[in-house]
Amino acid sequence: MDYKKTNAPSNTITRDMMDLCKDTGNVYETVAIIGKRSNQIAVEMKNDLSKKLQEFASYNDNLEEVFENREQIEISRYYEKLPKATLIAAQEYEEGKVYYRNPSKEKEKLQ
Repeated sequence: MDYKKTNAPSNTITRDMMDLCKDTGNVYETVAIIGKRSNQIAVEMKNDLSKKLQEFASYNDNLEEVFENREQIEISRYYEKLPKATLIAAQEYEEGKVYYRNPSKEKEKLQ
């Protein structure tokens, strides 16, 4: 998933919960789906940031390097300006890009 090109808002917006829960029929299930997807996105973003910052890791402490590492600061600022994982997950859910299933409901349909 390319979260950098998402059209999710960078600020929190009000959403109509009745529209969000039309697919599942349950508000709590919808919130759980969005929450789990949000955790997946957050882990992916953290791993991506860690990989990029690993390039700048120095194993010897030098006071001059700490203050002069502009690239590292720019990368960190870029990730801070990205929409939060919960906003991206909610936008993906609204657009129908999130695949989910409920095994208990599938089990009931088979019986």
